[in-house]
Amino acid sequence: MSGDPEQDYFCDGLVEDVITALSRFHWLFVIARNSSFAYKGRNVDVKRVSRELGVRYVLEGSVRKSGQKVRITGQLIDGTTGAHLWADRFDGTLEDIFDLQDQVTMSVVGAIEPKLRQAEIERARRKPTENLDAYDCYLRGVARMPERNRQAMDDALAFFSRATELDSNYAAAYGMSAWCLVSRRVNGWTTDPAGEAREVQRLVERATKTGRDDPIALYTSGWALAYVLHDLDDGAELIERALELNPNVAAAWGASAYVQTYLGRPQIGIDHAARALRLSPRDPLNFSSINAMSLAYLLMGRYADAAACAQKSLQEHSESMSALRIGAASNALLGRTEDARKLAMRALAVDPGLTLAKVRGLIPLRRPEDMDRYLEGLRMAGLPE
Repeated sequence: MSGDPEQDYFCDGLVEDVITALSRFHWLFVIARNSSFAYKGRNVDVKRVSRELGVRYVLEGSVRKSGQKVRITGQLIDGTTGAHLWADRFDGTLEDIFDLQDQVTMSVVGAIEPKLRQAEIERARRKPTENLDAYDCYLRGVARMPERNRQAMDDALAFFSRATELDSNYAAAYGMSAWCLVSRRVNGWTTDPAGEAREVQRLVERATKTGRDDPIALYTSGWALAYVLHDLDDGAELIERALELNPNVAAAWGASAYVQTYLGRPQIGIDHAARALRLSPRDPLNFSSINAMSLAYLLMGRYADAAACAQKSLQEHSESMSALRIGAASNALLGRTEDARKLAMRALAVDPGLTLAKVRGLIPLRRPEDMDRYLEGLRMAGLPE
């Protein structure tokens, strides 16, 4: 919109980068570059574009240049109704034009992917239950997960299981089923640990076999492998593969933050958790990435930072077992005995069977000194042996 034809390359490059990044989400059908560019520079009706290209959603935007300043705007529109789902703007300078381009691409994709998924979930919810296909079941399972209670997790697992019954090659649904079993273990809801471990192994094998190039299948499998089966190396490898395929998946960075911390690399864990939070700043499951950051700070001896992160996580999810445990341990190691004991009691109220022995078997910390530090804090907070 600046009238400077020399800046066309920047706008074209930005559009191409966003298209490429969105295309990495296998659940999205994304129109290719040449078809999208056919509308460049034309005043078009979004509903018409939607009809002509056969898409539900249209992402449009503009670039305006004034001197060395650049303003980029973007908006996501429902092509069937014309309703705006998302809009934002980004300001920068031409000094680091390609860095700005990368920043905008990451921000746009990180913002609209959850919006698109939510729009698809709402569409699936309007369908009669007797007409659900595998994709609809998958979306309904995803919709239940942010509710964070036992019934919601059981419902999500049932939907994902139904999705794989309808489509035996639905890799992401196998991976999300494994993720549900991780949540059961994290929250102390597991009634058959050995049986669920065997089920995780089966689900991971199916997910990785049918979804070798599916980032969702890979990162969920990697997280389940690391947390439930304590196979940190193979779990980290699967998550790394997922991020190579699509570096815009916030949850994959969050899973990586945990696994890298478990491996004894807490600074990498902090960096990866921060990346997850940048990619999806309004995600209802952000407390998990904050917990990973909190654990990393604890293992680095930065107890005040660990306690602050745990408190922030608990503001989003008051019964987060990870946050309660880490908060109790870090406050105890800081000498805040009363705060530590209160958090330990809250943890015991959520999981009455919580003991130091259970934590030792639950958290797959590779370095003995990390486990010793964590357990010492919990012991000081009053958690029973």
